Amino acid sequence: MEPTQAALWMVVMLVVLALAFDFMNGFHDAANSIATVVSTGVLRPGQAVLFAAFFNLVAIGVFHLSVAATVGKGIVEPGIVDTHVVFGALVGAITWNLLTWWWGIPSSSSHALIGGIVGAVLAKAGAGHLVAAGIWKTVLFIFLSPLLGFIFGSMMMVAVSWIFRRTTPSRVDRWFRRLQLVSAGAYSLGHGGNDAQKTIGIIWMLLIATGHVAADSKMPPSWVIYACYLAIGLGTMFGGWRIVKTMGQKITKLKPVGGFCAETGGAITLFLATALGVPVSTTHTITGAIVGVGATRRASAVRWGVAGNIVWAWIFTIPAAAFVASIAYWLSLQIF
Repeated sequence: MEPTQAALWMVVMLVVLALAFDFMNGFHDAANSIATVVSTGVLRPGQAVLFAAFFNLVAIGVFHLSVAATVGKGIVEPGIVDTHVVFGALVGAITWNLLTWWWGIPSSSSHALIGGIVGAVLAKAGAGHLVAAGIWKTVLFIFLSPLLGFIFGSMMMVAVSWIFRRTTPSRVDRWFRRLQLVSAGAYSLGHGGNDAQKTIGIIWMLLIATGHVAADSKMPPSWVIYACYLAIGLGTMFGGWRIVKTMGQKITKLKPVGGFCAETGGAITLFLATALGVPVSTTHTITGAIVGVGATRRASAVRWGVAGNIVWAWIFTIPAAAFVASIAYWLSLQIF
């Protein structure tokens, strides 16, 4: 095979691998979108995944590509990325996602991808070629996104409790079973808008590095955008059932009113982060919101041990994915 043909096939393989990561992202994070609405009994699991996948796709017409620009151009200096870096980044992220899915731990696909990019670049050229602003913005939101989810979720719960303080519990439950469809749709919209763009960003990065797209391009090709949103929607349809129980019941017991408040708080956080171009974790966000809702009832309503295990997974995600990515980068050099 001629070098140009081999290079083209390498690009095609990496695009397919990136779309597989995107599918896995939807599969892995489906629990974040549907855990509360399933656990409160508002929708059956099959209905919930179709509902969430639909709003993942609708997000294509709602959000600008700010997050994709951050991932594609704001993490690594131009000229450093090549096919080996992208291969290492994707293998690092996919490996960590598979491990945490198998263990039923709701980790962050977003930060696994960022960790993968960082690890592959470190293996190739060292820390001096990373864009500090993009890295620190992402790291900052590891802490800010669950905190904002906690604040918005708890504020929603306090406000709703005060507004409906004279309404009978049965009527509140009946109303919020309907309203939770709105909040679940909004959260799935935010999930699709933020998460699909991360894969758009890495494919955009690959196409720029291989000369298929100009470095000063304002937008990636349209096929990249549609393919990534479709992949995450399909991943959500197949769902991440190992994590649903952890998110929906093990952290705290939720009723429809609590599910509505958690999803609304999480959706507000995701909309804000996407507008700012920050690739955040939907897992971090909804976990913070669920904990915030539980804590407004009483601190003992939250199973802090489960929440603590999730936090440890968050802490290890970037370094673990970076470590695997650095090894995958080296292997790529030997194989390709």
